[in-house]
Amino acid sequence: MRAAARVAAATGAKVLAETFPTRVERGGGLPEVERLAYLAEFASMQLGGLSHLLLVDAKAPVSFFAYPEKASYLVPDGCQVHELAGRADDAAATLEALAEALDAPAEAPGHVGGRPERPTGALTAMAIADAVGALLPEGAIVSDEAQTSGLFTPAATAGGPRHSWLCLTGGAIGQGLPAATGAAVACPDRRVLALEADGSALYTIQSLWTQAREGLDVTTLIYNNRSYSVLNMELGRVGADGGGPAAQAMLDLHRPDIDFVQIAQGLGVPATRAETADELVAQLEAALATRGPSLIDAIVPPII
Repeated sequence: MRAAARVAAATGAKVLAETFPTRVERGGGLPEVERLAYLAEFASMQLGGLSHLLLVDAKAPVSFFAYPEKASYLVPDGCQVHELAGRADDAAATLEALAEALDAPAEAPGHVGGRPERPTGALTAMAIADAVGALLPEGAIVSDEAQTSGLFTPAATAGGPRHSWLCLTGGAIGQGLPAATGAAVACPDRRVLALEADGSALYTIQSLWTQAREGLDVTTLIYNNRSYSVLNMELGRVGADGGGPAAQAMLDLHRPDIDFVQIAQGLGVPATRAETADELVAQLEAALATRGPSLIDAIVPPII
């Protein structure tokens, strides 16, 4: 990504990563790479006005799913697409060669901006983002499956210390906790932070038992809005509006409320619950400073 950032610095272009790259190195003065949005409407806004699109180990952007009366091919009209390197090519060498051909600066400027203040008051999705951005430790590995509640977190962590960001791939859910577990096994000297939506966590919650059994340094932060909010959003995007109580109940996680604290403790992982931003900051700071696995059940209102 450094070579891509050098090219951008020399040409005034923007650097966009695929919607769900497997891993991104961030923070610590690294150039900021803008992630192409999951929602086609947002991605179209990011790509709007481009006259040239250079593809390096990537395909031309398309929307994740097909939606009625919404664009699927996201390249703007009139924009020329140039494939510099395909899947079988050396993408890094291609970018380095392009940077040298453009006489790009040896080092691209890093992210400008600091870390957010520790939040206080009500616990919202933005407050969680600020808490993570304020407390993320040096060298952390973030496994991101926060879904709708995590929309603000990448921006809040861009100015933090050097860290790796593992992204949800393929549009499926249930990856976040196993990926966090695997990262902790592979890198026992680094703290892993799993940002996990409540509905997604239910797919692979048994990962907590493995973390407890192996004594892995994984802190899991559950964004508990008691709903499959991303599926509610997708229903609206395909035109399935106005569902009755029975349809809405299918995507609801109430009756009974899921107690992630008890689930985690039953699987051997110490757990707490945060209902205010102040509680979250205190609990997250303590969890990140303590060896072994932990879980925080953050009660947060839906953002959609």
